Amino acid sequence: MSINIFIMLQKTFYYFTILISYCAISANAFGQDMYELDGNVTEVKLYNKLKLGGTAPSGVKIDVNNFYLSIGGTPVIPITGEFHFSRYPKQYWDESIRKMKAGGINVIATYVFWNVHEENEGHFEWKGDKDLREFIDLCRKNNIYIIVRIGPFCHGEIRNGGLPDWLLGKPFSIRSNDPMYLSCVQRLYNAIGGQLKGYYFKEGGPIIGIQIENEYQHSAAPWGLTYPGQPLDLTASERDAAITQEGVGIAKENNPYAELGNDHMKILKSLALTAGMDVPLYTATGWGNAAIIPNECIPVTAAYAYPFWTPKRDYSPFFLYKDMHSQPDYAPVRYIPQDYPVFAAELGSGIVSIYSRRPVAVHKSFDAMINRCLGSGANGIGYYMYHGGSTPKGQNSYFSDEAYGLPKISYDFQAPIGEYGQVREGFHRLKLLHFFVQDFGNLLAPMKTVLPANAATLIPQDIHSLRYSARIKVSSGFVFLNNFQDDTTMVAQKNIRLHIKTSKNDIYIPQSGGFDLDSDENAIFPFNQQLNGINLNYATAQLMAKTGNGNEIYYIFYSPKGVRSEFSFAGNVKVTGDKNLSVSGGSGNVLVRNITEGSEFTVTTKGKTIHILLLDKEFALKAYRITIAGRSYFAFSEAVVLEKDNGIQLLNDGGNEFKVSFYPKIANLPKTTFGYVTAVAGNNIFSEFKITLPKADMLVVSKQVSARKYTVTLPQTLPAYINDAYLNVTYIADTAMAFLDGVLVADEFYKGMEWQVGLRKFLNGQPQEMVFILGLCCATLPTL
Repeated sequence: MSINIFIMLQKTFYYFTILISYCAISANAFGQDMYELDGNVTEVKLYNKLKLGGTAPSGVKIDVNNFYLSIGGTPVIPITGEFHFSRYPKQYWDESIRKMKAGGINVIATYVFWNVHEENEGHFEWKGDKDLREFIDLCRKNNIYIIVRIGPFCHGEIRNGGLPDWLLGKPFSIRSNDPMYLSCVQRLYNAIGGQLKGYYFKEGGPIIGIQIENEYQHSAAPWGLTYPGQPLDLTASERDAAITQEGVGIAKENNPYAELGNDHMKILKSLALTAGMDVPLYTATGWGNAAIIPNECIPVTAAYAYPFWTPKRDYSPFFLYKDMHSQPDYAPVRYIPQDYPVFAAELGSGIVSIYSRRPVAVHKSFDAMINRCLGSGANGIGYYMYHGGSTPKGQNSYFSDEAYGLPKISYDFQAPIGEYGQVREGFHRLKLLHFFVQDFGNLLAPMKTVLPANAATLIPQDIHSLRYSARIKVSSGFVFLNNFQDDTTMVAQKNIRLHIKTSKNDIYIPQSGGFDLDSDENAIFPFNQQLNGINLNYATAQLMAKTGNGNEIYYIFYSPKGVRSEFSFAGNVKVTGDKNLSVSGGSGNVLVRNITEGSEFTVTTKGKTIHILLLDKEFALKAYRITIAGRSYFAFSEAVVLEKDNGIQLLNDGGNEFKVSFYPKIANLPKTTFGYVTAVAGNNIFSEFKITLPKADMLVVSKQVSARKYTVTLPQTLPAYINDAYLNVTYIADTAMAFLDGVLVADEFYKGMEWQVGLRKFLNGQPQEMVFILGLCCATLPTL
């Protein structure tokens, strides 16, 4: 196994620190509350009215019913991450795709912005960072599916929502059935189709889906050709102007043109098919009463906890459990929800800033929202954005949505993977759920949502009540708990006990006593589950993943913060583990307690054996799924662990020394391209190694030119073992801009946090000075 190692080195520009403290009061501090769930429910009635699905040359089929998607006959829950190829340097696409895969993403969604590719009428550009075909080929090589969002309208905070400027001056109504407009769209679709040819699922390629239009008859973007102070002229057909809003929301007006809207979507799909775009899945943004293609597409949903288009902060409903299969978010909708699976396409993993509104997306909200969506019946997860980027500049204008007051360059989005490829807290929190969905989605997808009696009466402002639900099929399932709410602090839950009635038995979690759940924490606990033929009654630990081959099966759990983990097994089982392990009970139920986090125990019955690894959450956050010599392992490291060729690549942010551990244990000492590897002895559970790289000191000289202008001398190149160098800029001003040779290359709106600029894409082997200009340092800053 070869290991290529790079350090992501960071140099700091200025320092500014804010300390925030708060106090939370504990609920149920003086007693125990029993929380009930009645799981005696009928199974989901499955049927298929949808004209969707397709077959690969290998014979593998994608099918869609009213509840879930299946691949090769197995129910799956796809995990989609948005990444705009045209907003990121082509030379780093492969690394970013591998980062997304390491984070558990198995489908990438990407926009094809019309104005980026046909800025000047009749001339399409697909070279360099606009090379859609190369991007799709890299997805194929990395075994990741792709959904192409073809517009014509996209938004994505791009100028005119992706419509070219030259459309405004044409003698027809945009986003309508005007033949002249449709002929322009057909030319666009034909050009896109030419780039996609040979990469469709039916051809053995990675393209499984096409999104038609975006938020049609719901939302629009302002035209970039506007005047300061002028009311925004939105990119909607004149017919739909009265029903069009800014941003994602609830439709407040009846739409007399709803059937015409659906008809337009059908026409767009027919144009896409004519252009060769024949795929198993077609999607349409179905929230807020937007138009769809009835029975011919999946209407996807969204949830933004920190929107920039609202006038101020507010409590969102996206952390309260509900039955999303009957009550979609941003309802009312234009379709019968029960006829379609619940697929989320735009779960707000981050948010962009506009000059007058700068929300800060809390990364603890990311996994809390996914927990809530899964616990509410979602059978598809999708993030907008999962990977940030930088909006390119056109020949005639900036491509960013300047009319809305966005940064001209930055589209960092506070995403799990940032504008320069930075891997952030949300990336690590989400991947724990992604591993779970990858390994147990086939069990979860057919399960029905079960809610407590008070679910319909809970409101986001209620910070005291326990929020919980379950997904159940027959008598087995998963219970979901969430103790996070945006823009407030939930009260820590104490001494919780759950009572779940099933058709098989009554489950009490825990068997006696209770467990705690910290503020801002969430959890998923299994009950009545078969672990390789061994009956698990319940666990107060979160099931993360499984690995192993043949008879050696390993299940990985972790303890959510505040939770004391225990396991209950049915039947006559033998449990062995470390000396602290407490095993009680007889032939009926065996209870395992006092498990040391970071240890393994073995459960055996009737010739079947499983290994269970229990981790604390902090260590679990360092987990990565990898393959070595065709066998599945988990690696744990403070470094980012990526698969590359036949080995792994480690990207460590900061120091030149770090550790990596493998589970199950590996036999050989890894080899490294740079530095050296030494084995760390004394661990019976993991193979642990210390990586030591050459030290790197980078000289960065800064000077102040004027009150608001600074320069920084950049390194000419990076050493071979340095993957990137980050310049950390700490400042107080309304905006900050960075220039090279007088050209704006990066910008940022102040949000009370450090601005990080990745340097590798700017270095050219020559001496350079990056010039920073700060905005109004002493002005009253916009509300965050």
